[in-house]
Amino acid sequence: VHAESTPPREASYGKLARPLHPTLEAALERKSFWPLYAHQAAAINAAFSGKNVIVSTPSASGKTLCYNLAVLDSLLSQRGSRALYLFPTKALSQDQLRHLHELMPNEDLNYATFDGDTPQEKRAEVKRSAQIVLSNPDMVHLGILPNHKTWSRFLSRLRYIVVDEAHVYRGVFGSHVANVLR
Repeated sequence: VHAESTPPREASYGKLARPLHPTLEAALERKSFWPLYAHQAAAINAAFSGKNVIVSTPSASGKTLCYNLAVLDSLLSQRGSRALYLFPTKALSQDQLRHLHELMPNEDLNYATFDGDTPQEKRAEVKRSAQIVLSNPDMVHLGILPNHKTWSRFLSRLRYIVVDEAHVYRGVFGSHVANVLR
């Protein structure tokens, strides 16, 4: 067993290549999430420039803001855009849904989970109006891709796909989703 103490160090902040939507910046300041850390700014700048991004940092380092800010900025700036968030568990989806509502509580944005617990009568509404769909790989395989025609409006506007906890996925999931959505 080994224990080591690391002394604290000054935070390293970064700058965005372009400003975020004013509503989003105000929400960040209200929640004391501003200024952004260097890794957050770098990830968001890469997403803004259309690059694929993987963020690998310790727990509680602000990874969620890396994708939420890029996605929310897109939703606020380009009202037709959509995002698909994939989580390995329903509990993570619910937790992230709560965080979205806490960050942007008063905005006219629509987030919804689509998983095995989503009632049949609510599924059509999720397809039609959700701007961010929070789901899991099983539902992509069982509920979205086999029914891609009924999801065409959402999929045709898809700007971001977020795969949270990417290290837990194995097999053909990644290549299957990439081939179908391409």
